[in-house]
Amino acid sequence: MTTRRRQFIAAVGALGILPWRMAQATPAEAAEAIRAAVGSALVKNGKVSVQIPPLVENGNLVPLKVSVDSPMTADDYVKAIHVIAEGNPLPNVISFFLGPRAGRAEVSTRIRMAESQRIWVVAQTSTGLCWQGSAESLVTLSACTEMI
Repeated sequence: MTTRRRQFIAAVGALGILPWRMAQATPAEAAEAIRAAVGSALVKNGKVSVQIPPLVENGNLVPLKVSVDSPMTADDYVKAIHVIAEGNPLPNVISFFLGPRAGRAEVSTRIRMAESQRIWVVAQTSTGLCWQGSAESLVTLSACTEMI
């Protein structure tokens, strides 16, 4: 019985020293997620304001506010807002779908961040234009810590 116990402890100890890394997307995967969301549309910088705290103690609940400069009329409105996190295990964080009756192209939520990173936001308009903005945040305690 002592031999089995020692073998078990040795096996558990060996697992603790195996190399590991956090699962995370790369900036290239984030760019691919943006392309998947908007297709072949040209994405221009501007019109999108991203508000996120520059320093976050805990990455589990990070407040995020996005606003897009848009008239929100029946002919010209923001139809989708996509949030992409380039350092999370899955870069697609959330997508919001709006219509002209929304009144304002403004959303707020809380997101999880696996590490310090840049958050990209892409807004698609009903006229076919796409606008983007971004913000960086430093995370001291990570969320999304999946092992691969």
